[in-house]
Order: sequence, then structure tokens, then C-alpha cells
Amino acid sequence: MANCLALFGILVAFCLMLTAGKAAVFIVGDSAGWDLSADLASWPRSKLFYVGDVLLFQYSQYHTLNQVDSNGYYACNASNALLESSDGNTSVPLAAAGDYYFICGTDSHCLGGMKLHVDVRRRSYKAVAPGPPPEVSPVPPLLQTPAASKNDGSAPPALNGCERGGRTSIPSFMWCSFAALCWVFVMGC
Repeated sequence: MANCLALFGILVAFCLMLTAGKAAVFIVGDSAGWDLSADLASWPRSKLFYVGDVLLFQYSQYHTLNQVDSNGYYACNASNALLESSDGNTSVPLAAAGDYYFICGTDSHCLGGMKLHVDVRRRSYKAVAPGPPPEVSPVPPLLQTPAASKNDGSAPPALNGCERGGRTSIPSFMWCSFAALCWVFVMGC
């Protein structure tokens, strides 16, 4: 039985590693897509991009996607593009940390604001020193009413079990852990 518990613990730790470092897929321009109507200058401001994430560009036949260097970005010049696409549905994996620049190859579209700059960061797995123990609440958290819980602005509100950006999914972790538990018992523990 001890071997089964040890195996289950190892599998749960593996599940945690799988779900904690998930890459995110960002649809560029959200519902507007890669289009002149999207506010592409402000779109990346509320997002964090990490190595391994993917940008998904969805656009019409009137647009192109060109990955360029900073000079091409500021000059709206796609002549030295690192990537050219016109298929209307282009995924760009963010394989390295650094600045990524994209423009529409139609000059008037680029000059009209159809360009994107994202700063991609490396994932950090540094250990964090533990803080002070949490305060003990006289009422268990599950029994608190909305009026009894407060948010003084020091922490963001809960987001339905997901970390901001959707990178860590509690349901995914739970399903993976459940599958690990089932596997341990099926294997004869």
C-alpha cells in the first residue's frame, strides 16, 4: 500500500508539472482578429507572453501577415520579412524570448495601425521564500457569505479556479490527478 501511495504522489506531482506550465494561445485582436478595426496598439498591454505561447492571427483575404524586425515595423516595410503568410489563419509559436514585430504587408493597412509588437519573456521557475502563515478565520471559508468575505484590493479576486491568463487550470489538474488515481488502482494497488 505504501508503494501505491508513493506512486500516486509521483503521478500527482507530474500532473501538477504538466498543468502549471501550459502554453497559452492568444487570438490576436480578440474577436476583431488581425484587422484594421482591432486596436492592435493596446491589445498586448494587458497580456503577458511567454516562450512557448502561440499567437493565432485570423484575417480576411484583404490582409497579409508579415513578421519583420524593428526597422520593418516602424517603417511599415515588409521587404525583409522573416515570415510571410496570407492564408487567413496563421499560428506563430513564440519560440524565444525577445521582441516580436508583425505588420500587414499592405502599406496603407500598416500605416493605419495594423501592426503588432509583443515582448516575449522567459518562464521563471524560481523558488519563492515562504511568507508568514495565513491568518485563521473564525468562519470556515466555505461557510462565509459574500458579505463576510472582503477584498481590500491587495489580491485579485478568484477567477473560477484559473490563474490570470488561463495558464494553470485547476480542473485540468483535478482530472489528471483523478486519472492517476484510477491508473494506480487498475495496476493492482
